[in-house]
Amino acid sequence: MDILTINDTPGQHPRSFYAATAEVPGPYPAAEGAIKADVCVVGGGYGGLSAALHLARQGLDVVLLEASRVGSGASGRNGGQVSTGQRLEQGDLETLVGLDTARVLWDMGSEAVDLVKALIHEDGDGCGWTDGVIHANHRARYGAHSKAHVEHLNTTYGYDKIRFLSRDEIHHEVGSPGYHSGSLDMGSGHLHPLRYAFALARLAEAAGVRMFETSRVTKVDTAAKPRVHTVSALIEADHLILALNGYHNNLLPTVSRRVMPINNFIAVTEPLPQDLANSLIPNRYAVADSRFVINYFRLSEDNRMIFGGGESYGYKFPTDLRAKVRGPMLEVFPQLESAKIDYAWGGTLGITMSRLPHFDRLGPSALSIAGFSGQGVALATLAGKIAAEAIAGQAARFDVINHLPTPGFPGGPKLRTPLLVAAMTWYALRDKF
Repeated sequence: MDILTINDTPGQHPRSFYAATAEVPGPYPAAEGAIKADVCVVGGGYGGLSAALHLARQGLDVVLLEASRVGSGASGRNGGQVSTGQRLEQGDLETLVGLDTARVLWDMGSEAVDLVKALIHEDGDGCGWTDGVIHANHRARYGAHSKAHVEHLNTTYGYDKIRFLSRDEIHHEVGSPGYHSGSLDMGSGHLHPLRYAFALARLAEAAGVRMFETSRVTKVDTAAKPRVHTVSALIEADHLILALNGYHNNLLPTVSRRVMPINNFIAVTEPLPQDLANSLIPNRYAVADSRFVINYFRLSEDNRMIFGGGESYGYKFPTDLRAKVRGPMLEVFPQLESAKIDYAWGGTLGITMSRLPHFDRLGPSALSIAGFSGQGVALATLAGKIAAEAIAGQAARFDVINHLPTPGFPGGPKLRTPLLVAAMTWYALRDKF
């Protein structure tokens, strides 16, 4: 199956609340004929756009290829949360890679959030940025761990923007009876993700990046002088960056073995009455909960509930996306029973076994950045900058992530998805107990 077309119409953004409330740049032309560049970047999401932008600002001639439209993948469909750190908690990272490397990764995660904020400020859109992300515990027994995690960040990392939320405090911040404690991170925030992708596209174009849409890559040659084929063009470049995350589609098996596409879904209600919206999330923070199949939600600027929930591990989206998300939404907020759902859509993200990003050297002049595992708004943006640094000869930070453990998924191309489904089903059952 073709992950690029099985759920989407080529050359179009999905019908989403984000697409309905963002000014689309371009359209940019399809790549045609023979093209030469210093660097070819494949992928028009956060990672590719950031890489292209930072490369162009080094004075390089950059071509960016997007199979559909800029921001049409996960970058334009996600929950909009921009969180500090990595996908794994710092304590888990310390166990996995040691305290020194864990500190480096923490600093990168903090830099990633700062970079997003700097770029939206530079563009001038603002992208609806709002400070604050809550992690909400759906089990009382998780409270002690959350409190220890907050104290660890406060003391070991000197991070004072996060605090523990007691039962009473989280009930004040989130109008749901289903949460027992949590944490509030004011160093994180949330934004309109598609407007942010478009902000990056505008900045990249202004920096001189040659942007091409509806230019699906069919073959790459990662030799010393990379060559990239589309259906109607051949790009020859000195360097190549693949920034495809969950949409790799087996273009290069070495990446596909380690980055698995999974699907996630979002529904958006009609605008809610002000008093109802205020009772749900009075301080307009974004929220993500402790379930393995995570629920994440926030209010839009016009008081819609934007709610993400449910996962699937095959290629095809469920037929009734509204029903897929409505169930989890009403478990959290039964008071939304009568709220009409105006939009629902799915998206595909790339996860790794370790939930750490997967950076790869594909050849002497070719790099790949992928596997952001649901933390891509911030981390993919920084990954693009780090890949640009590596091409400029400053590869130390790229190599830190390149050396992180991201083992291949077991089972090979035919069995890895069924094995993942079985494992995830078991983990999802834990959410109920």
